[in-house]
Amino acid sequence: MTSPAAPRRRARRPEWAGRNYSLLTAASIITNLGSHGALIAAAFAVLESGGDGGDVGLVAAARTLPLVLFLLIGGAIADRLPRHRVMVAANALNCVSQAAFAVLVLAGDPQLWQMMALTALCGTGQAFFNPAAEGMLLSSVSGEHANRAFALFRMAMHGAAIGGAALGGAMIAAVGPGWVLAVDAAAFALAGALRAFLDVSHIPARGAGGGLLADLRDGWKEVSGRPWLWAIVAQFSVVVAVVGAAESVYGPLVAEDELGGAAPWGAALGAFGAGTLAGAVLMMRWKPRRLLLAGTLCVFPLAAPSAALAVPLPTLGLAAVMFVSGVTIEVFGVSWMTALHQEIPEDKFSRVSAYDWFGSVAMLPLATALAGPAESAFGRREALWGCSALVVLVTAAVLFVPDVRNLTRRTKQVAGASPAAGASADAEGPVGRLG
Repeated sequence: MTSPAAPRRRARRPEWAGRNYSLLTAASIITNLGSHGALIAAAFAVLESGGDGGDVGLVAAARTLPLVLFLLIGGAIADRLPRHRVMVAANALNCVSQAAFAVLVLAGDPQLWQMMALTALCGTGQAFFNPAAEGMLLSSVSGEHANRAFALFRMAMHGAAIGGAALGGAMIAAVGPGWVLAVDAAAFALAGALRAFLDVSHIPARGAGGGLLADLRDGWKEVSGRPWLWAIVAQFSVVVAVVGAAESVYGPLVAEDELGGAAPWGAALGAFGAGTLAGAVLMMRWKPRRLLLAGTLCVFPLAAPSAALAVPLPTLGLAAVMFVSGVTIEVFGVSWMTALHQEIPEDKFSRVSAYDWFGSVAMLPLATALAGPAESAFGRREALWGCSALVVLVTAAVLFVPDVRNLTRRTKQVAGASPAAGASADAEGPVGRLG
């Protein structure tokens, strides 16, 4: 006789949240809890060792540079080897580098070059991890449920990031940055163990092909052959750069000089985080038919925080602007992931993701480096208005690409299907990073 409790147990998890999706989500929550606290801890470790703001910037750059250098290679390798093995290996590298960083800090008197070298190793691990992880996530859900699955995944990640930053800050105050770095190393170890259990039996074995350069060329053909794809990647190379410069350089300065210190800026960033959670909740229910049109229109509000800092708005107004921009960037983020899942062949997921990541981060170090000289040359307010104008201009330009306006959602899609390059949609049916 069947137990009446059995159907209730099965109903606790939606049918689209399969084993791989659940493992990926759980592992990402763990690593986000650790990593966002560790980012704060690394900065305080530099300061406590006698460094200044310039030294903090050097350590941050040491993380970003290998990310830019190795992303495309990481994407090619992730489409050549089993993705879960690439993810586990990257997690192992991150675990070792963060553990060594923690030991240095706890032992006392870490040298700047040592912190830069270990942070660079962590960035290298991320360069190989990110394309493999996104490719694995894209292959873990069916097209019919992709929108909801990606929204829930991003909501979990954002929630963990907010919690990790808050927990990390509290731990730094209580026990120091070294222990936060140690917790991050443990988080990478646990997440890597979970990812080792991912099932890749459903992913077709990749046939023999050319070398690494051939794989990179193949990935580039996939990107360049789809106008909607390369146009939005180019758009976000500018958007991420100027928004990153405004928030990492100008935001704290405006808060210190005109809003009363770090607390108002922290509140504004918290409002942005709350907005991303709200946006993810919205996208679990809303499935815009024209994926990229809806997503691109929701990029325009990213110009508002820079404008709010230029005025500057009082703390409550700035927080409201940041909340709205958090909501809208999630609309874009989920729509973008759904479009990639729908349009890109499964065996090229990671290479395309690598080009996407590369476009998003390539100009960020340059933009943050030029933020100070731009302020000196034009003034802070003018520089912020310039950031806002650039977001509007490049986003408006993308809307001139027909496929961005016309790509529509397919209601039923086999994960990893391979539509023709550049195909915008079936006109008859309901079909079609920062965040």
